[in-house]
Amino acid sequence: MNLTVTIIASLLTAVVSVILTIIIKDNQDKENLESAKKEAEKIIDDAKKASDNIRKEEVLKAKEEILSEKAEFDREVKERRQEIQNQERRFMQKEENLDRKIDNLEKKEQAIEKKENDLDERQKELDKIKEQQLDELFKISRLTEDEAKEMVLQKVRDEVKEEAATIIRTTTEQAKDEANKKAKELITYAVQKCAADHSSEITVSTVNLPNDDMKGRLIGREGRNIKAIETLTGIDLIIDDTPEAIVISSFDPLRREVARIAIEKLMQDGRIHPGKIEEMVEKAKEEILETIKEEGERATFETGVHGLDPDLVKLIGKLKYRTSYGQNVLNHSMEVAQIAGIMAGELGLDVKLAKRAGLLHDIGKALDHEMEGTHVEIGVDVLRKHRENNVVINAVEAHHGDVEPTSIIAVIVQAADAISASRPGARRETLEAYIKRLTQLEEIANSFKGVENSYAIQAGREIRIVVNPEAISDSDMVLLSRDIVKRIENEMEYPGQIKVNILRETRAIEYAK
Repeated sequence: MNLTVTIIASLLTAVVSVILTIIIKDNQDKENLESAKKEAEKIIDDAKKASDNIRKEEVLKAKEEILSEKAEFDREVKERRQEIQNQERRFMQKEENLDRKIDNLEKKEQAIEKKENDLDERQKELDKIKEQQLDELFKISRLTEDEAKEMVLQKVRDEVKEEAATIIRTTTEQAKDEANKKAKELITYAVQKCAADHSSEITVSTVNLPNDDMKGRLIGREGRNIKAIETLTGIDLIIDDTPEAIVISSFDPLRREVARIAIEKLMQDGRIHPGKIEEMVEKAKEEILETIKEEGERATFETGVHGLDPDLVKLIGKLKYRTSYGQNVLNHSMEVAQIAGIMAGELGLDVKLAKRAGLLHDIGKALDHEMEGTHVEIGVDVLRKHRENNVVINAVEAHHGDVEPTSIIAVIVQAADAISASRPGARRETLEAYIKRLTQLEEIANSFKGVENSYAIQAGREIRIVVNPEAISDSDMVLLSRDIVKRIENEMEYPGQIKVNILRETRAIEYAK
């Protein structure tokens, strides 16, 4: 019984414990649930606050971006308005300039009409005077009508001729003064900023030897070394009695330079025989090719001409070994480029294009000894092959007057070429050509009626003409000088300009006895 009671009591105790445990667990779950609810509500509140803050920040940022874009838009609008105002101002200035030009043209037209009216009045006066003189002549001299008419006409001719000569002289002097002033300013400015060294045109080069023993070694056994050098380089070696020197002769400066470099390398090496000569000649040719490339690049760099085809740069470098009347063609081309560029700048034209045309104007001279045709034709073909600018091609084609220039750049290159070639000391000419020019100059002057003597002076830059004062009047001198100048320009070729100076002198000589 006690055991049963004990078991029942234990069971009751266990049941009560389980019930109590369940009740406690249920209370704890309720508390946890309440806590979780509070935590969730707190998280939701925090999320709402964070969302509000983010929304406010985004709204502020959007407002700032809108304000920034509005400021940028206002600035662009202001710039556009300023640009439009500037354009309107320029258009107004152009309209004012056009109005002034129109006014000037109208004034000139009125002046021309006035001069025409004055001429008509003058002609009427002349006709009236002519009639009066005819009447007087009939009354006084009893001349026939034809004789009187001829006398009056001759007098009118003399008056008109004298007046025309005076007008021509005055107008010509004014035009010359203005033209000379502008031309001198332009040319002086261009020339003074450009200077180049020029060497004389020769056909021989001298190589100094360390001693006469080296001369014998260069000659070789039975002259085999000389023959090898001459065969490989295409030059002539002149061995004379000059101590410690030999002379290289050839009309081709490139061949002379190859031979000179090869001989100097042979002397430095010391071993001189046909095999070594061939090796040194090849090295000299490679060195010359490198020099040509460097000279071409130097020329383009110094003149500021860029973007040329590498083959054209090499051809420019070859001009270093070409001369024309004693003037180095590469230096001449660089000088023409600089002068043309300066003149183009003064005239408000494309300076780079003018320099490009000036540098390339004699490019054909690098190949004229290898190809048929003039250096102008060869140069034009080469430039067309390399798709050069049409303005440059026309400048090259027209720089000797073979074709008409189609641009002001071509005319500038012509002028720059003439300036570079004709300035004092630039070129030398043969004595025969010099004497021929002086003789032709005097023959042209002496062919005119009334000329007593003529003297070409200053190396043909001026001719002084003495006229018969009885046959040539002061008015006739003006017309005579113009006629002689036209003959010289049409019949002669000369660099620069020739001054025609006419002298007329009247002397009265008596003897007291």
